[in-house]
Amino acid sequence: MKLFDDIPVGRPATPLLDTLDTPAALRAMNAGQLSQVADELRAYLLYSVGVSGGHFGAGLGVVELTVALHQALETPFDRLVWDVGHQAYPHKILTGRREAMTSIRQYGGLAAFPRRSESEYDTFGVGHSSTSLSAALGMALAARTRGEQRRVCAVIGDGALTAGMAFEALTHAGHVDANLLVVLNDNEMSISENVGGMASYLAHILTSKPYTSMREGGKRVLSHLPGALELARRTEEHMKGMISPATLFEELGFNYIGPIDGHDLPLLVQTLRNMRDLEGPQFLHVKTCKGKGFLPAEADPIGYHAITKLEKNELKKNGASPLPLKPAGPVVKKKKYCNVFGDWLCDMAAIDARLIGITPAMREGSDLVRFSREFPERYYDVAIAEQHAVTLAAGLACEAMKPVVAIYSTFLQRGYDQLIHDVAVQQLDVTFAIDRAGLVGEDGPTHHGSLDLSYLRCVPGLVVLAPADEAECRAMLSAAYHHPGPAAVRYPRGTGPGVATPEHLEPLPIGRAEWRRRGGEATRVALLAFGSLNGPTAEVAERLDASHLNMRSIKPLDRDAVLAAAEEHDLLVTLEENVVAGGAGSGVNELLMAEGVQVEVLNLGLPDAFVEHGKPAELLAECGLDADGIEASIRARLA
Repeated sequence: MKLFDDIPVGRPATPLLDTLDTPAALRAMNAGQLSQVADELRAYLLYSVGVSGGHFGAGLGVVELTVALHQALETPFDRLVWDVGHQAYPHKILTGRREAMTSIRQYGGLAAFPRRSESEYDTFGVGHSSTSLSAALGMALAARTRGEQRRVCAVIGDGALTAGMAFEALTHAGHVDANLLVVLNDNEMSISENVGGMASYLAHILTSKPYTSMREGGKRVLSHLPGALELARRTEEHMKGMISPATLFEELGFNYIGPIDGHDLPLLVQTLRNMRDLEGPQFLHVKTCKGKGFLPAEADPIGYHAITKLEKNELKKNGASPLPLKPAGPVVKKKKYCNVFGDWLCDMAAIDARLIGITPAMREGSDLVRFSREFPERYYDVAIAEQHAVTLAAGLACEAMKPVVAIYSTFLQRGYDQLIHDVAVQQLDVTFAIDRAGLVGEDGPTHHGSLDLSYLRCVPGLVVLAPADEAECRAMLSAAYHHPGPAAVRYPRGTGPGVATPEHLEPLPIGRAEWRRRGGEATRVALLAFGSLNGPTAEVAERLDASHLNMRSIKPLDRDAVLAAAEEHDLLVTLEENVVAGGAGSGVNELLMAEGVQVEVLNLGLPDAFVEHGKPAELLAECGLDADGIEASIRARLA
């Protein structure tokens, strides 16, 4: 295996990889050629991600596995399902998208994750974790129903396997005895010990045709001897269990093989070829190294999970650099909203021993790193288990604790029933800090937080707040925390306008809006802005000499402020970074209807469509939610 310590500046020479327009050509290659393809694939992956930015470490870790899978399976006839998709960049390169990889995650370019509309090799669209096994099982059952000799393989990581959904699929697959191959990409040593020679040898023996033939033939012979078949089964199971963590998966109905070295390409190819022809549920456990082959990523797999694109003037003179160089001179760094939350959490925990912090595997993303170190006994990372995170918080609240659940907007969708049934119905005191609300950018429609105001606003008794800036975010978190019931604060990804956050923990009053500008008599237009859109709203209000009302609270609405705005203006414009359907603007409409107030209303928000990937500024402009788009919509209505 070729090792790298720099990211190539120019496109590397990849003569063999360049001949692969489809994976079919891999199946005619010998071991030496496959090894060369893997080296070239790793070099090209480093180059392309350096140009575009994007997910990094996971793809480097599955280069050999990806080559082996496409060599052993008859893709796309055989179905290959990737979980999440962070590790699918090598798959995209091998399946006809090599030269388009530098456009990945960019507006109009390739998607960040596998997408059915992008390639026939992308059998299932993903973005959220732990969906691959259920989808692959559905494909396997469809093949059986139609009598097709199609094989289905799902690749899932050890982190994704922590989710309950994955185990639900494993249990069902064993029950229906489906022809499903599950490949566990284990790169964290969370399940097994290091790979050893004995484990690799066992994998080779247990998947070989002589062994499987003998195994099946022996079963037929032993079936005539009372108790002998069960004795043989248990002997094989205990032999595996002595040197591999087979018992759990065997009990679920899978034939377990491994763990094997996920970077030993000949072993992977031979094992996968053998397992492809085995009947029933099969489970292959491979050990990989995240960031394999790129030394800085091997040393820091978390830091190199993803990188931003490397500008030419940021590269070393020798031709490469693992990360952008630091700019010269002092830089005033604005706080991200997640940093505001992280600081608030630690400050509040310091004065209230009842506070408990909970995250579903998003410690770094939600900025709970400092909290986890300063208050380890009050910090719970429940892994990729959003439903459990919410109900765990409910249980804590039942015992007079003060749980705070830090979760992304799209991930809270996965715990929606628990939010309703376990928290809201019982009016339990749980605070939800909802990060990544609105358009998050390059990760696209699976990660845009475009629905949360709609799905939260309809829940009885739930307070929903949205800050316009960093100072409001801190004050709203305090308000939600002190509210004696369920409350949520939703804030966007990245930085805010740069407003300094106070050191105190004083809360904002819930349900009280703020007049930021009073318009002139000639315009008689009031802009009612929720959360992040207060920025462009302020600019538009100046252009049109309109009134600007920072609503702050989605539920409850400031009734008096809305009615005053309706009385004093001819047109109310609601603005939100959420879909219009059922969102904050709908709440304003409902209030006016209930009060019998007749006034013109224009609801502006995200469209009734899944917004594609791109930079947030590009996407807001596309949706008409930048200052120019908002102004144009208002002028069109006034005309």
